[in-house]
Amino acid sequence: MAVVVLFSGIVQGYLTPLLPELGEQLHIGGVGQNNIYLLSQLAFAVMTPLISRLGDLYGHRRLLRIALAMVAGGSLLMAVWPTAITLAVGVVLQGALVGFFPLLVGILRSRAPERNRTGISLLVGVLLISIGVGGLVAGALSERHAAAGLWAAVPVAALALLAGAVLPDSDVPRGGRFHYGAATLLTGGLIALVLVLAQGSSWGWAAPSTLGLAAVAVVLLAAWVVVERRSEHPLVSVRMLANPRLAVVSGYTFCAAFGTIGFLGANALFLGASPADAGYGMDLGPQTIATVSLAMVIAGFAGSTLTPRIARSVGDRAVLAVGGGLIALGFVGMALFHDTLGQYLAAALVVGFATGLFESITRTLSAEVVPEHETALAVGLNELALSLGAAIGAAVIGACFAAHPAPGGGHIGESGFLWGWGACAAVAVLGSALALRYRTPQGADAPAVRPSEQAVETGGLA
Repeated sequence: MAVVVLFSGIVQGYLTPLLPELGEQLHIGGVGQNNIYLLSQLAFAVMTPLISRLGDLYGHRRLLRIALAMVAGGSLLMAVWPTAITLAVGVVLQGALVGFFPLLVGILRSRAPERNRTGISLLVGVLLISIGVGGLVAGALSERHAAAGLWAAVPVAALALLAGAVLPDSDVPRGGRFHYGAATLLTGGLIALVLVLAQGSSWGWAAPSTLGLAAVAVVLLAAWVVVERRSEHPLVSVRMLANPRLAVVSGYTFCAAFGTIGFLGANALFLGASPADAGYGMDLGPQTIATVSLAMVIAGFAGSTLTPRIARSVGDRAVLAVGGGLIALGFVGMALFHDTLGQYLAAALVVGFATGLFESITRTLSAEVVPEHETALAVGLNELALSLGAAIGAAVIGACFAAHPAPGGGHIGESGFLWGWGACAAVAVLGSALALRYRTPQGADAPAVRPSEQAVETGGLA
């Protein structure tokens, strides 16, 4: 499972730092590079519920192998034949990686329920570390030729395919049918929604194209909800959100992802800005920025691996609330103290630690609050909340930047970053307030550790 998650992180981390130089070599302009990023976001949003549901219907291992083959094929295509078209096709195929975590959690909960929390926290830690490592490895390979960095994911793809071949399957009962009508409505609605969020700042938020597409998204998603509520075999059980615990966890995930993931691109912009030109920033190069990002994910790894122990000490609700508070504290720190790299890095590490905390606890709780046969679907719903939170966060931050240009219009004004940091902190506080509404069944707030799990965590023999 760790090898599969390692592959997921490498794929998520290796392409972004390569795109500027790849764009020059392949004659892909800024708009084209943005469209490649947009395609990946669309693939993530669309494939999350589809793969999760298919896994619950036809087997978690079977769908995991299919998803692994898709991501490996996309990675190999981009490395062997890098063109604008193959990059576009490749990132769409790589979008299947959003199914890895829900499917793996479905297998983990079925085969090793006593290690569910420890297993999820370790997998999240591996994911965060590998995202940072992916960027560093790709950057090192691309020093002489940008396209060489595209090979960073290929060897790991081979290992992940081998890991998928030897993993056991879950043994939960299966049944039901795949609802193609609901899948069509949800896919169309998500595509329209992500397009609005990604392109709204470019088209203009009040432009007819933006408003029209937003209306299409609302109509399709509303129709999808109606169809799902009436279906005997829903694609995504909307009734699951009637579970107050799952609803709180999903809403909290949205709020936490808004800043921690939505601000990642803007974080690189700030670190790379030159104080002489923009009046702010650290004037760092790509490799140094990647190193800062790696430091943040190392902090995230620490937060993730400590989550089960912290939850046993203070309870799940407290972990959720503290995670949101730390996210807010980190962004307030960025807003108040960003004159030196040391100040900024201290605040960024707080956000990194909180990222590991929230990604571990939300994935754990989303798996535990539903029956075992709905595990992948519930975790997939959480992944969807994470993706939408990140997309909307990036859109709001982009709007803050667009509304606060520097004099002369050549750079983003420092006030744009201040508004962006403030928005991230405010939404994180909202997440903490939502976390206080989380209720755990009597006596289950601090789950007992089974002997085998305790032995794993303390280094003893199970």
